[in-house]
Order: sequence, then structure tokens, then C-alpha cells
Amino acid sequence: MSKIAIGGDHAGFEHKKALIDYLTSKGNEVKDFGPFSDASVDYPDYVHPIANAVEKGEFDFGILICGTANGVAMTANKHVGIRAGIAWAKELAALTRQHNNANVLCLPARFISMDVAKECADAFLTTEFEGGRHQNRVDKIPC
Repeated sequence: MSKIAIGGDHAGFEHKKALIDYLTSKGNEVKDFGPFSDASVDYPDYVHPIANAVEKGEFDFGILICGTANGVAMTANKHVGIRAGIAWAKELAALTRQHNNANVLCLPARFISMDVAKECADAFLTTEFEGGRHQNRVDKIPC
């Protein structure tokens, strides 16, 4: 099982709560970085601490959830050690791990059901990085 840091913004709050219960029930260790209500917040305030924790190796993976997933992905990807990928289908979640060695999954709560969010999380957490030809590309990501 994995150690997962999870958070996002107000638009992702309900999906986040449900995902925490779901992932914990499957034996994962999950830390909620917030927000802790659906009141409007600024997502970078929650994304940066998660990205820092994943970069430091305190967590295996991060999961970020906001309305479109774009803001959280852009913010997380400012961190050199983070490879955050947006997924709205389980196939995309698997490919971002398999081909890009992503360590943060970004989910668009306003565009996917809770069932799809769970499928994406499962695919992301159970797919291994393929390495090989993809490793050279991943090595070229940081500036």
C-alpha cells in the first residue's frame, strides 16, 4: 500500500473526502492537507505543502483535486521533483504513471464522477513506471 498526500481546493472538497475514505479502506495511509470545508480557498496554499512533502519523500504519491485540475497541476509542476498529471479516465491515470513516472495525480472534480475519480486513483496507484525509452524523456523534464 502507499502513503498518499491529498488536497486541493473547495471545488474538489467532496471528491477529496470520498477518496480519503475509499483509499484508506484499501489499506493506504492518507494525509489530508486540506482544505477542510467547501469554503472558497486559494489552491496554491494547499498544493505547495503537498508537493514539498512528496519531493522530500515523506509520501509516495500526491493526489490533488480542484474544479478542472489545471490550477493544481500547474502549481505542483513548479516543483522540480514533481511530475503531476491530469486524468479524467483511468487509462490516462495509468499512462501518466507508465510513461511519465508521475508522482502526483490531478483530478477535475467538476468533470468526473466519484466513481471515475476512484478508478483513476486505483489505476494511478497500481501502475508501475515502464522506464526504458521513457526514462530518457523523464530525465529531460526538469529545467
